[in-house]
Amino acid sequence: MSEPQGNVSAVEVDIYTELRTAERWWTEFERRAECTVFQKFAWLAAWHNNIGRHQGSTPVIVLGRDPNGKVQFILPLAIERRGATGRLTWLGAELCDYNAPLLGQNFANGLRTQDFCGLWRAVIGLIRANPDLRFDMIDLDRMPERIGSQRNPFLDLAVLPRTYGAHFATLGLDWNKFFLSKRSSATRKRERRQFRHLAEHGEIRFVQVTRSDEIERSMNLLIEQKRRSFARMQVEDIFDRPGYLAFFHDVATDPRLRDVVHVSRLDVGDSKIATGLGLRHKNCYSLILSSYEDSALARYGPGRAHLQHMLRYAIEHGFELFDMTIGDEPYKLDWCDIEMKLFGYYEATTLKGRAIVAVKMAIDHAKPLITRMPPPVRRLARSVHRLSKY
Repeated sequence: MSEPQGNVSAVEVDIYTELRTAERWWTEFERRAECTVFQKFAWLAAWHNNIGRHQGSTPVIVLGRDPNGKVQFILPLAIERRGATGRLTWLGAELCDYNAPLLGQNFANGLRTQDFCGLWRAVIGLIRANPDLRFDMIDLDRMPERIGSQRNPFLDLAVLPRTYGAHFATLGLDWNKFFLSKRSSATRKRERRQFRHLAEHGEIRFVQVTRSDEIERSMNLLIEQKRRSFARMQVEDIFDRPGYLAFFHDVATDPRLRDVVHVSRLDVGDSKIATGLGLRHKNCYSLILSSYEDSALARYGPGRAHLQHMLRYAIEHGFELFDMTIGDEPYKLDWCDIEMKLFGYYEATTLKGRAIVAVKMAIDHAKPLITRMPPPVRRLARSVHRLSKY
């Protein structure tokens, strides 16, 4: 359903509550817009079809056009409900490493802080004017500081910095030069020794999986390996969450994402020892999921070897950046030279929302302390945080 909204600061705004009615505009705009790979229509449609729809999530797609009718921005939002409580958030936020608008390339030209804040206030007013789109709070998380070449306009709001960031490697044009700049001579010597041990068990092959049936099998293997890894680390298995398995299978096999999704493996002889799912978008390769087989060969670093092959693939195919996404794991710091800061934004719109926002703000302020607490305390904090989403 589309709700025509009229003019907001010389921008004509429409709000769509069904993805299919926004699909044509969205898919056409994303080809020229500045956005992250997670704002592609097919990615978010897969989330909504497999997860959001069953959770009662309502898309709120805000589309803004200039006076000539040309699309200038899309805000892929949603209202999520639990009982009588609702929050306005990013569509598919839980499965997007970065949540952001899609922006026209000239969106930021001449835009002042008060201009975007005024536009945002007007958009919120239009959403709230629809009685079917009521919500108690605004909860916008994992917003990157930049979207392509532009500063994220949402940083003009009263955002809060996150305690974690995302990490990117600037790749350059030559794999050998890049590799030598990142690995010390001692590390290179140790890794060459490990690769020789791997080769003793069969030919080492970096496999790019392209056939639909092979993609399905490789995704099954990747998910099995990840689940065993979650069990070893005694952390939540995300694939136990309703719809997650179907989501990842859908995006891996969706014809609309054929040029975006990159499934790969590292094989040693007949053994498939490491697997990965990457996303290719403009000048950036993003590593989304990767794992390795916990076998006798694990001591020789199959995951590390596979990562090096993916980095080499990205360089040889002309990507400028390799995105290792959210998290501050040490291995990322070995390869990456860019840290992107992430931000969140909370705002209550009802009395009920104020209580939820107060809890979320308290948790955010306590996070640095919580990370140093014993595991039972951290698990309790995570439980409270999940409840505070509503």
